[in-house]
Amino acid sequence: MPSLKDIQRKISGVKKTKQITKAMNMVASAKLRKAQQRIERFRPYADKFYEMLTDLSSRTDASVHPLLEVREEIKKVVIILVTADRGLAGSFNVNLTTKARKLALEKEAAGKTVEFICVGKKGRDVMRKQKWPILSEHVNVMNTFDFNLGVELGTKLMNGYLDQEYDEVNIVFGQFISFAKQEVTALQVLPITSAAELDEEVQAAPSEYIYEPSVEGILSELLPRFVNVQVYRGLLDTNASEHAARMRAMDNATKNCDDLAKSLTLIYNKARQSTITRELMDIVGGAEALKSA
Repeated sequence: MPSLKDIQRKISGVKKTKQITKAMNMVASAKLRKAQQRIERFRPYADKFYEMLTDLSSRTDASVHPLLEVREEIKKVVIILVTADRGLAGSFNVNLTTKARKLALEKEAAGKTVEFICVGKKGRDVMRKQKWPILSEHVNVMNTFDFNLGVELGTKLMNGYLDQEYDEVNIVFGQFISFAKQEVTALQVLPITSAAELDEEVQAAPSEYIYEPSVEGILSELLPRFVNVQVYRGLLDTNASEHAARMRAMDNATKNCDDLAKSLTLIYNKARQSTITRELMDIVGGAEALKSA
């Protein structure tokens, strides 16, 4: 059995760890509120953008713009992997990288070449050890990014797509649904086929708009912006999901520290009682030895 001093040292270490995890929980909670406000303010704009683009694309042929046209043969696929820059968020980053690897293997099995664009240090570190090349890296940006990063990535993707450097673009990110639920999502960004496919509700009750100067002219303006919006929304969702996952992980770690401290305290009390009992037996044995002498 370990000595009382060793057990006391372990209890002290667990209590210090609890203070750290509790502080990290509070920091993650504060960051989550800000990130949640950002994504909740942006979602109505992104949803309305999608609704209008869906209506526009339903009124014209996909061949009017190269970002809508699906190529007959898809040879090269680019996957944007958005993860956190830091760990201690449970299985959040692992789930994202696992989803990205599965998607890459599926594309490879279909005879396509896969390349990655990594946003976030954790995803970058994992993908460096994989066989797929990394086109570009964007690390230490997840706590400071703004819409400019979405525009930068979106512009780079569209230029490469229009120059036929690659034929399909997907983004893997953590979709923030609530504090308790974040879903790993893979979304096709280019070509913009999702905007051209009408939902049943839209088909049942199409919107009536009058567009000037023309649907084709407005599409040429909106489609590039739509790509930027999709990328930026993925960044916002992942940022909020990261803080929610870290807050939950630190909360679980704090509870585990409490359980471990209780368990070590019980062991300490048993060891202390055993020591007291052994000392009493020594005293009693010595007294009996003196009596018989």
